Amino acid sequence: MTLKERLATRKTVLAPGVYDAFTALLAERAGFEALYLSGASVAYARLGRPDIGLVTATELEETLSRIAERVAAPLIVDADTGFGNALNVRRTVQRLERAGAAAIQLEDQSLPKRCGHLDGKELVSAAEMAGKVRAAVDARARADTLIVARTDAVAVEGLAPALDRAEAYLAAGADVLFVEALRTEADMRAATARFAGRAPLLANMVEGGKTPVLPVAELERLGFAIAIFPGGTARAAAFAFTEYYASLKAHGTTTPYRGRMIDFDELQRLLGTAEILAAGKRYDERP
Repeated sequence: MTLKERLATRKTVLAPGVYDAFTALLAERAGFEALYLSGASVAYARLGRPDIGLVTATELEETLSRIAERVAAPLIVDADTGFGNALNVRRTVQRLERAGAAAIQLEDQSLPKRCGHLDGKELVSAAEMAGKVRAAVDARARADTLIVARTDAVAVEGLAPALDRAEAYLAAGADVLFVEALRTEADMRAATARFAGRAPLLANMVEGGKTPVLPVAELERLGFAIAIFPGGTARAAAFAFTEYYASLKAHGTTTPYRGRMIDFDELQRLLGTAEILAAGKRYDERP
C-alpha cells in the first residue's frame, strides 16, 4: 500500500524519526507503516551539528538511498527549504523521488533555516513558497509521491497568517499540510478544523518543543492524518550511548552493560547475515 493509499483510510499514520539504514531497519521491524527521515537527526548523526541548515542535498539524498535500499516502508523525507529557489526545488524533488521518497516535505523558512522549534526563524514570502510547491508538484514523476508543505509562520506571524499560508500552499498543489510549532491544543484544533475534508494535516511531536506532545490516538481524534516523532530516536540513542560509553570508561569492559545490549548472534539475525551469505553461495556454484 502506498502512503497516499494509506492516508485515504483516514486512520492516522504514526511515523517515527530515522536517520540511517540501521534505525530504519529497527523501526520497520517494530511494525511502523511509514518512517520519517528527519533532517535534524541527519544533522545530529552525520555532522554532530544542530539543525540549522548545514546538511546538503547530496548528504540527504545519500542517506535516503541507503535507507530505501534496506527497508520497504514508505519514507517521508524532510527536504528543508528544497535547498534553494523553485528551480532548486525541482531538482531536489527529482533526486529524492528517484532515491526512494514517498513524500517530500518543504518549508517556507528563509536561509539559513533552523529547527522548527527554535526561536528566531525567518520566512520567505507566501508567494515564493507557493511557487516552490508548484515546482515540486511539476517535478515529481509519480502521482503517488506526496508533496508536504510546511509553514513555520506560527512563531513569526501568528496562527491566523500561518493558516492562510497553508491555504495558499494547498491551492498551489500541496498534498499534505504541516503547520509547524502549534502552541496549544486549541491551535491544533483550529488547524485541523480549517482543512477538515480538504487536506491531510501532519502533527510534529517534539519532546520539549513548542507543541503539546500527545499520543497518536488523541492526534487522530483532533483530526491529524500523520503524526511524526522525528527526534526521539536521536535523543534515545544519545541517552543510551552516553550510558554505554560512561560504563565502558568506568569499568574498562562492557560486562556490566551486557544486559542492555543485544548479543552478537541476535545482531546477525537482525541484519540478515545468514540469508545474505546463503544467497551468495549461488554464485560460487560451477555449472
